[in-house]
Amino acid sequence: MLTRLTRKYGVRKITGQAIFNRATLLLSAVECSMRGAQTMKILITGNMGYVGPSVIKQIRRSYSDATIDGFDTGYFAQCLTGVDNFPEKILNRQVFGDVRSIKHRDLEGYDAVVMLAAISNDPMGARFAKVTGQINQDAATAIAITASDVGVRNLVFASSCSVYGLASGEPRREHDPVNPLTAYAASKIGTERALAAIQSDMTITSLRFATACGMSDRLRLDLALNDFVAGALSDGQISILSDGTPWRPLIDVADMARAIEWGVTRTADNGGRNLVVNAGHVSGNYQVRDLAEAVARAVPGCTVSINKNAPADSRSYKVDFSLFAELAPNYLPRMGIGDSINALVTGLKALGFTDRHYRQSSHFIRLETLKSLMNQGQLSETLNWSVEGDLNQVYSRGLAA
Repeated sequence: MLTRLTRKYGVRKITGQAIFNRATLLLSAVECSMRGAQTMKILITGNMGYVGPSVIKQIRRSYSDATIDGFDTGYFAQCLTGVDNFPEKILNRQVFGDVRSIKHRDLEGYDAVVMLAAISNDPMGARFAKVTGQINQDAATAIAITASDVGVRNLVFASSCSVYGLASGEPRREHDPVNPLTAYAASKIGTERALAAIQSDMTITSLRFATACGMSDRLRLDLALNDFVAGALSDGQISILSDGTPWRPLIDVADMARAIEWGVTRTADNGGRNLVVNAGHVSGNYQVRDLAEAVARAVPGCTVSINKNAPADSRSYKVDFSLFAELAPNYLPRMGIGDSINALVTGLKALGFTDRHYRQSSHFIRLETLKSLMNQGQLSETLNWSVEGDLNQVYSRGLAA
């Protein structure tokens, strides 16, 4: 049972030995009443991660009278940063469930479904390769087919530019060959191809996002730019684990949310019924060493170290975002790299962040979060909940606070 709520990293953190009840996760929901007419109904899977809080806020700002529900298994529910209340407080409903077990009834009545649920980076994909395929591809495909069957109008899939893998030469466009080098990347391109096979009137938008960065209500520090800022603030040292030459496109989570809002309302006459599009800033390609130097300029006194003896990073690619700029001119990224860095510096300073060992933190590093839950006996090797408890009761307290 949950024993207490503590303050950590400036937020309410759920602690205790056994806080999740598998049956409750799959079948019950926390209701949050919202006023106003309900004109559009949107479901967001995987909403309790790094990107989800920004998506919720963006859509709520734009569509204050919409019904917005979340569906999440709760792996990272406790990884809050800089907020006193759960971001889901502005939802109409939060359902706790596993996307691998989602049913027709869970999708009925929605106008749009946003698929964020995923094992979300390469280290987790390497540790949980089979589960990555089950969640990122098999479950996502099943949800999309079911959404089509029950009459969902718009489906948005959070894909990734990592599908390009090692790609020298000109920036990659959507029709260029892909080269997925990891389980995570393979699951994304696999889902894209499965979505292309769906024959219905549902408008499908697969957003091949650049590498995410920026401040969030559930911050991750296992992302390149975020890691650099954390190192600069905690240790005065920015450590580049590669030789600094790989190319990466970047996009702030706030701009990812804007792109997702576009996908929620996109019509088939703007890009086609089934669209795959690179989502990022037209000038948003950077070499890793340039990112580190930009952080060093924003955090005076820190130094940059480059591992010149590191083997060549197989993941290096530049991406062309001109199609997104053409199709979604009102939803282009607004956050430049300097803006993202400043937001991270401000946010981490507000938390009093000084943890030099953040790369082993179960609060900021998603793989460490899963490993911690497994070590406590709460998650199995297949990432199924294996303990008794009542997350809904805990979560209700957070929402009421």
